[in-house]
Amino acid sequence: MIEGSEEGWKKKWYHVIFESDTKAGRRFDVLLLFAILGSLLVIMLESVPRFNEQYRPIFIILEWFFTVLFSVEYIIRLMIVKRPFSYASSFYGVIDLVSVLPSYLAIFLGGAQYFIVIRSLRLLRVFRVLKMVRFIGEANVLSSALRASRHKIAVFLIAVRHINFIMGTVMYMVEGPENGFKSIPVAIYWCIVTLTTVGYGDISPNTPLGQLIASIIMILGYGVIAVPTGIVTSEINRSQNQQNSQQKRCSTCEREGMKADAEYCQYCGESL
Repeated sequence: MIEGSEEGWKKKWYHVIFESDTKAGRRFDVLLLFAILGSLLVIMLESVPRFNEQYRPIFIILEWFFTVLFSVEYIIRLMIVKRPFSYASSFYGVIDLVSVLPSYLAIFLGGAQYFIVIRSLRLLRVFRVLKMVRFIGEANVLSSALRASRHKIAVFLIAVRHINFIMGTVMYMVEGPENGFKSIPVAIYWCIVTLTTVGYGDISPNTPLGQLIASIIMILGYGVIAVPTGIVTSEINRSQNQQNSQQKRCSTCEREGMKADAEYCQYCGESL
């Protein structure tokens, strides 16, 4: 009898915690998201000196309240799943564990509590709560495009590295230490900042030849932005074209967009 009641409450809490299709499950996930946002807000306000001096005891209480809350939630998740180790080693399981560790580490290591910002990764559950799972397919297209273009981007980055090294060395020879280019590494740093169109302005060329070279590097900077963008965009278009070519079309209702392995139309129910 006791064993049956134990299985009953585990099953009940499993539907609440792990399934967002039910009313109770959706309510739990929404409350969890608000708790995560609240804990992140506390750690951000705690980093503001004025607030930290005035409300530090309150921040400590709230911080431990959220830590204990998430710790209990994590333990309950381990208790109600059939395979605790599988959950603990999963992506969400690791994130749930890592999100509660900083507060405990802060007891021994000062400042470790600020790693609580890792807890923001738990907000990924919003995809499940807000029925945004369909966007995962778009994320897969983007990730596959990045994987497909990794070799091209690697070659491009190697070329950019050589440009920075060569042009930085040239600028060191042209400008010299008297104009702020104290060494070749400093000149390479300036070249990277200029080529990426950041332009901090802490170092700038003063000679006409140096300013001419800087102008050329600035123009090259637009290519640094455009080239990898074009590479990834091309791969995204290729992935989307492959997906579209694999989709089926219903001969009855003339609708398109069915998956390649679909046997029935999702609109009219006729066999494909």
